[in-house]
Amino acid sequence: MFDLRQLRYFVEVAETLSFTQAAQRLHISQPPLSQQIQSLEADLGVRLLDRNRRRVALTEPGRIFLVEAKAILARAESARTVVAEAAAGFTGQLRLAYAVSVSFHPALPETLLRFSHAAAGVSLHLGEMLTGAQYDALLSGQIDVGLLRAHPEGVANARQLNVEVIDHEPLVIALPARHRLSKQPSLRMEALAGERFVAPPRAQATTLTDRLTLLANKAGFRPNVRQEAQQIPSLLPLVAAGLGVALVPASLRAVHLDGVSFVPVDDPEAYLLLAVASRVDNTSPVLESFLRTVREARAKLGLG
Repeated sequence: MFDLRQLRYFVEVAETLSFTQAAQRLHISQPPLSQQIQSLEADLGVRLLDRNRRRVALTEPGRIFLVEAKAILARAESARTVVAEAAAGFTGQLRLAYAVSVSFHPALPETLLRFSHAAAGVSLHLGEMLTGAQYDALLSGQIDVGLLRAHPEGVANARQLNVEVIDHEPLVIALPARHRLSKQPSLRMEALAGERFVAPPRAQATTLTDRLTLLANKAGFRPNVRQEAQQIPSLLPLVAAGLGVALVPASLRAVHLDGVSFVPVDDPEAYLLLAVASRVDNTSPVLESFLRTVREARAKLGLG
């Protein structure tokens, strides 16, 4: 059976109609080129070229075979490209989940923008998912990678997971714009001891509500949560309405809502983790490409 090398040799001869020129372009001597063409003709059982000392010409079967040979070589090159892109993580699919509060963090759009440019052939499936649910989905193979808000403490089979911290995002207090503390450069939690809070239910934002409890307890009080909203961004309209103050990630300042001011919290533990997680045994080139992109985005944004 003929091979790709014989096809390339034949195409060169057929296009130049000269064994001498074809040999020069192929960087081989003329005798092995002639031998390969003869072997190809013998294998096919047809004469592809009419040749004598003065000229080389394609036979009718040769003209037909030239079209087929060029198509085969093109498909082979295409296959080479596809395989190379797959090995580099530029084709395939990736199932990504992210916590709702991550939607406003600059790492998400920066990573997706970079990845869509670098790996345009990857089919990306996105979905919002709570942090705990992400760990379950990773372990069960429902998703490939997650952007989430907590380390997997207490998660069964946590050793099967690879978790890489992207950022320690500062937490801020969202206050009504006319609040007496809204113009402060920063706030200690003690200053909020008598305030009403709005917060998501713990089941919807465990990490954030636990952090609120931690910071308040350090300051000597228990947060008085008077209203709840299912999603963290939904807290801001409640703050604007004067129903309370809220502890939120600093990236939520991107939501420009009249009547809301944001003040940093003066406490070294006033942060929310942002991490990327995947299974240790997932060696997909697409996943590796995505994780590289996350690191590039982190470096560009100067996160820590």
